[in-house]
Amino acid sequence: MSMFDNIRDKAEDAAREHPDQVDEGIDKAGDFADDRTGGRYSDQVDQGQEKAGDYVDGLGGDDDTDDEQ
Repeated sequence: MSMFDNIRDKAEDAAREHPDQVDEGIDKAGDFADDRTGGRYSDQVDQGQEKAGDYVDGLGGDDDTDDEQ
């Protein structure tokens, strides 16, 4: 297992244990990016927030697609 796999596994474990906090962090990061860019990339930031939130939501389910890498 590479170092990055280990880091990813730890991050996924933390997201499974604290999904509300992770969602809040995603929202704050998106708001920060919008603020720093003057809202020029708000559509892309919103898409990124949505995809990150969907990924975190999927961690709680029985989705086995992560093991196929």
